[in-house]
Amino acid sequence: MRSCIIIPIHNEAQHLEQVLDSFVNQTVLPDQLVLVNDGSTDTSGQICEQFSEKYPWIQSVSTASETGHQPGSKVVAAFYHGFTQLSYSGIDLIGKFDADIILPTHYFERVYALFQQNPKVGIAGGNLYINTKTGWTFEALSTKDKVRGPIKLYRKECFDDIGGLKHSIGWDTVDELLARFHGWEVVTDTSLIVKHLKPTGNAYHHSAKHKQGEAFKRMRYGFWLTVIASAKMAYKKRSLPFFWNTLQGFWNAPEEYIVPEEEGRFIRSYRWRNIRRKVGF
Repeated sequence: MRSCIIIPIHNEAQHLEQVLDSFVNQTVLPDQLVLVNDGSTDTSGQICEQFSEKYPWIQSVSTASETGHQPGSKVVAAFYHGFTQLSYSGIDLIGKFDADIILPTHYFERVYALFQQNPKVGIAGGNLYINTKTGWTFEALSTKDKVRGPIKLYRKECFDDIGGLKHSIGWDTVDELLARFHGWEVVTDTSLIVKHLKPTGNAYHHSAKHKQGEAFKRMRYGFWLTVIASAKMAYKKRSLPFFWNTLQGFWNAPEEYIVPEEEGRFIRSYRWRNIRRKVGF
């Protein structure tokens, strides 16, 4: 299967060489790896150039999206800058990866196999782990059956069906919901432990504190689903202010949606079914 991977990069020089080494040392290599240096002020750009000069299947490009580490929109804008470099017509799999993860050496080999074994798999990946006092621990911001945004591979047909990545926080939630809406399956190989060097949200600017609520609004969650989802996330983060900030973001967000009403009804129905299943109804 022909695969192309895009990595948006912003000031990741501290560990970027180690990250990219984990890509070049894979048992099965991607056909194309596009490194998008997004306005870095450290030496990330030079490191990208060094790898692109050494490996012909790696390409380094630069862009300058919006300032600040706003969740969702900034990284998706950088992703699409790299997307313009792809030979899109010949691609089977499209990957969006982050620049703060260390892949196990057989990551692509194992994830490619998930797509090859089942033609209905639209999105696949492993699981993220963070370094804690007790060692590398599953980053439990979501369940192990979700493919997190830093390590996602899409079948091209699925990517087209869902309309690509949305320019909004929550893009890596709504993409899986839309994939299911279009009849695709989302699969994880839970034995693939990917080291996440910077826990999710660590680099977000204070101005982004209401963005999660805005995302729930834009995904058409509705109020009560937003309350439940916000409470769950706040509990995992051990942060009551996160809960109130998310609800405030929901209430203040404009009536601007990233999915039409039909897909919104599916999203709400799918979420409520999962809640009822978990509580035994």
